[in-house]
Amino acid sequence: MSDQPSLPDRKPLSPAAQRALAEAEARRQAAAAAQAEAAPKEVQGPKGPEPTRYGDWERNGIASDF
Repeated sequence: MSDQPSLPDRKPLSPAAQRALAEAEARRQAAAAAQAEAAPKEVQGPKGPEPTRYGDWERNGIASDF
């Protein structure tokens, strides 16, 4: 006996649903590729996480409003 619970039998997907899933996956991959190309490489920027990610400027654990 396996440790995983058995899944109920699923109804097979229609050809239209299979096409829609394939198109959605292709759009996700295209969007990820476009985002990777569009993001310029930062030069002389801060090391580590973005210091303004919480709306405050953070340096060495100290946050200040600006």
